[in-house]
This record gives sequence, C-alpha cells and structure tokens, in this order.
Amino acid sequence: MASLVNGQIGGNYVFGFLNLPTGARMASLANYTNAVADRSVDFATVNPALAHESMVGMYSIQQGLLPSGINYGSLCTALPVHQGILVPFIRYASYGKFQGYDALGNPTNSFGAFDFIAGASYSHPLNPRFSLGVNAGVVGSYLESYASYGMLGNFAIQYHAKNELLQATLLAKNAGLQFKGYTQGQALKPLPLEIQAALSVKLKHAPFRFTFITHHLNQWKIGYYDPSILPKIDGLTGDTVQPPTVGFLEQLGRHFAVNAELITQGVVQFRLGFDYQRRQELKLDKRPGMAGLSVGLGLNFRKFRIDYGLMIFSRAGTTNSLGISSKLSDWKKSKR
Repeated sequence: MASLVNGQIGGNYVFGFLNLPTGARMASLANYTNAVADRSVDFATVNPALAHESMVGMYSIQQGLLPSGINYGSLCTALPVHQGILVPFIRYASYGKFQGYDALGNPTNSFGAFDFIAGASYSHPLNPRFSLGVNAGVVGSYLESYASYGMLGNFAIQYHAKNELLQATLLAKNAGLQFKGYTQGQALKPLPLEIQAALSVKLKHAPFRFTFITHHLNQWKIGYYDPSILPKIDGLTGDTVQPPTVGFLEQLGRHFAVNAELITQGVVQFRLGFDYQRRQELKLDKRPGMAGLSVGLGLNFRKFRIDYGLMIFSRAGTTNSLGISSKLSDWKKSKR
C-alpha cells in the first residue's frame, strides 16, 4: 500500500546554496542586504538595483568558512556601461572531499561536491529617486559524477529619498528553472524563489541605520512542524494533546528580520542582525542561546576595506565570513 510522506521543506528546491550570504557584511546583517546603494558591490550580486556608480572600479573577494572544509564565497566587480552599472560576478560553494564506497562497503575513489553561479547584474536609474535592476546567471552543481544545471534571474527596484535618510527596495530573487537534473529522467525541481522587501532608515542626528526586512512574501506558510507527529493522550487527565502547530502570529513573525549598523566616519563600523525564522528553525529547544543572531564589523582603511561577519545558527554551530574590497585606482600613485 502506498502512502503520502512529507519530507522537510528544504528538499522542495534545488541549488539551495543560492540563499547563502554573498559576503561578510551580508552575513553580519542576518543574511539580508539593506536597501542602501553604497560601496558593497557584493550586495548587487543578489539585489541588482543596488548597483551604483560609487561601486565602479571596486573589486570584492568574500569567503565564508564552515566546519569540515566547507566554504563559500563570491568574486565581483562593477563596471560603467551605457546608462547604467554592470556587476559581473561568480558565487560558489565547495563542500570538501568525500570518501566513496561500493555496495559492499569497500573504499573507492574520493570525490568532491561543488556549486556555482556565474552571471551579471545591471542597474539603470529611472529618475533621481528610483533605480531598476536585473541580473541573470547560469547555475551549476557537481556531486561526484553527477551534474545539474539551471538558469535564473533576479529583479529589483530601489527607492531613495532626497535626504538619503530613507531607502527601500523590492526584490524577487532566484526566479528561474533547472533545465538538467542530476540523473537522466529525473523530475526537474524549482529554484528557491523568494520575494523580499526592505526599508532602511538612517537617523538624522545619530550614526545609526536600521533596516526592516520582510521575506518569503510569495509563501505564507514558512513555519514548519513535522506532520507525522500524531495527537497524544495525557496519561494523567486523559485529554488529547494536539501536536504543535504554527499559528497566525507565529507565521507572521517568521516573515520578519531586522538589522542595524553603526555608521561612523572612522575606521570601525559595527553591525547586528536578527532573523526570527532562522532562530525558530535552528534553536535547541532547551538551550536556544543566541540562535538567529548575527554580528560583524567593518574596518575602513584608506585604500581597502575588510569586513567580518558571524552568523549564529544554534549552540551547535556558527559561520565565520571574511571579505576584502578595494578600488585598484586607489593604489595608483598620485601624480605630482
């Protein structure tokens, strides 16, 4: 007799690495970009509307470090083009080496696993207040001798007020398709499409910027409980105890994240982020700790910038990210 089995929601999509941070600053902001078009060129690889003329000539190398040799990162730069800014980029995730075994448990060859996306973002100012952005990329995944490919695009619009204190974006990311599965005849799966909105507010008389994010606007039910858990009978009262569910307010709260930045004219900048959905998914029930929290800092030097980000998934693990960005023109000796 066949029966319906519900797996984890993470198995509904392919190329899940697309939801990893693009760099250290994004990691420190709860894995979301803010709505500000500044010199963080890696932001534009996800939100193309943030590509800005201040990024032109900027080169960025970002690296995230996880246990067991797993790492991810991005390489990108920004170029001026006709009526806009172009940001070519490569993002990748490497999962280290694995030992292969045959059906009898005998060791065979070791193998690796690797994901990537190569593409470009383009932004065009519609008027002094609005910018439109679009990007396109080819995504690939290699698991031992198996490979899968797809293509995707991100679409965004950014608004900034005249005084630059308020900025907002609307982003649709990972809109695309898998056109080749890992095996012949495999049913093709969708990409992790997500719609986000962000509002960044800079305080007029204090060096703080706050960003409020709503995510997964295209999917209401993102809170998950195992549907295989059945009602139980209380041994003392005899009452039926229903399995846990996600109510309306809980579902609503899981769609929100927030981050903050201390913006100074000096060398050091501090960042903080919190994602309620990530906390609820990954916290340990009895010892939740600081799950869902992200922290980081930026060190601004005259010719380059170093960023560091720490994402706290649970008491069981964290992710460290490090990035460096610079304009090559800043290294040229000034003519006397």
